[in-house]
Amino acid sequence: MAYKIRISYYKLDSVSTIIRYLSQKMGKNHQQQDSLFGSHHESDKKAKGPLASQMRPAEQDQYVGFDRLIKRYPFLSNQNLLSFIVFGPPGSGKTTLAKVLSKRENHKFYEFSAVLSGVPELRKVIAEIKEEKSLYQREAILFIDEIHRFNKAQQDALLPYVENGDFILIGATTENPRASVNRALLSRLHLVELKSFNDESLNHIIDQAIKKIDIDISNEEKSIIIDLCGGDARKCLNGLELLKNLKSKNHYSFSNFKESLLENARNYDSDKDRHYDVISAFIKSIRGSDPDSALLWLAVMLDGGEDPVFIARRLVILASEDIGNADINALTLANSALNVVSNIGMPEARITLSQVTTYLASTVKSNAAYMAINEALEFVRSNKTCEVPEHLKNFPDRNHSVKYEYPHPHPGAFVDQPYSPDYSPQFYFPKEVGVEAKIKERLKSLWKSKKDY
Repeated sequence: MAYKIRISYYKLDSVSTIIRYLSQKMGKNHQQQDSLFGSHHESDKKAKGPLASQMRPAEQDQYVGFDRLIKRYPFLSNQNLLSFIVFGPPGSGKTTLAKVLSKRENHKFYEFSAVLSGVPELRKVIAEIKEEKSLYQREAILFIDEIHRFNKAQQDALLPYVENGDFILIGATTENPRASVNRALLSRLHLVELKSFNDESLNHIIDQAIKKIDIDISNEEKSIIIDLCGGDARKCLNGLELLKNLKSKNHYSFSNFKESLLENARNYDSDKDRHYDVISAFIKSIRGSDPDSALLWLAVMLDGGEDPVFIARRLVILASEDIGNADINALTLANSALNVVSNIGMPEARITLSQVTTYLASTVKSNAAYMAINEALEFVRSNKTCEVPEHLKNFPDRNHSVKYEYPHPHPGAFVDQPYSPDYSPQFYFPKEVGVEAKIKERLKSLWKSKKDY
């Protein structure tokens, strides 16, 4: 088969472009011939893939919750699509949204993984997009999955192309882009947040999938799939596919099915939002004197593979910040736990962590020491250099009128003399709780009316 090419008409400026044009023409013709004989067509591959892939919506009206989405983000319904970053938890429909929009607009869709590729590969894709656009005058969507994995230099490489409108950029991430994407790129993009699917939406998704795979499913089985998928549509469909697989091989029992779902139902991460959310709940539960809640979050972290040394370090910080001098054993116990956990590791470290967690959660609390150093630092940073009084210096002037008095020969080993400049305020206000109550009583008796104890 021969092709005639009018170079002046197409404005082809390189041999490589001519070759690309021929290969695309022949490839397109070849794909049409294959489809006539039922060869490896894309829909055939999709039909044989995982259920979650088979059920991926191809059209806008099949996308669950799209009507609600455009109410929040009206620009998604515009004919001229704008570049944006879509973020949300796994299985919330980020990739699907990008593909549905590209099909609606009849744009060429380029999929790129920020995990697997870097700037050189990105530039090759961009060059292909620009060449394709100049040749066929067809808009393109560049979809970058896990865009937060790009470093600053990689993100900066996108700026001129997004600025010039060479393509529509759709980035996807499970992270909050306000923290993980640089400001220069963010200023050129809109943000779209997807939430986990609710039970009603998941019910609809399962019902649609049941029609496709023809499986008998009880209400109890459907409920357990929805309950344990955590709003993740992909995980929901994987659960349904697991059910079909077990039933087809006569390996099914409800208890085994539930146990299998539970193995993949607990999400955790070592450096992302859930990591910080759980440790925050853990610390706040101890601060709030709720040992049972603290143990729950401790168990969540240990089950998720959290570093036990990280947990022990946070307990040491808490012992000073939230208990302080109210219970002088707290810091000693927490520091001992850090040493023990560092040396013995898991699984035995869980016992020590449990002991310290329950003790710190149950004992008296005071943040007086924590507040005192914060106030002192604020004072120092807000004033001129604090000069040391002459009598407190290492080598004071012998002729100075004020002499330092050594406290120990005096009753109670105390001398009423200044230890800071006259303008220095009181920072430490001990609370009437635990050992700190006795500290407060002693300081009040020593300084009497000079300080507000």
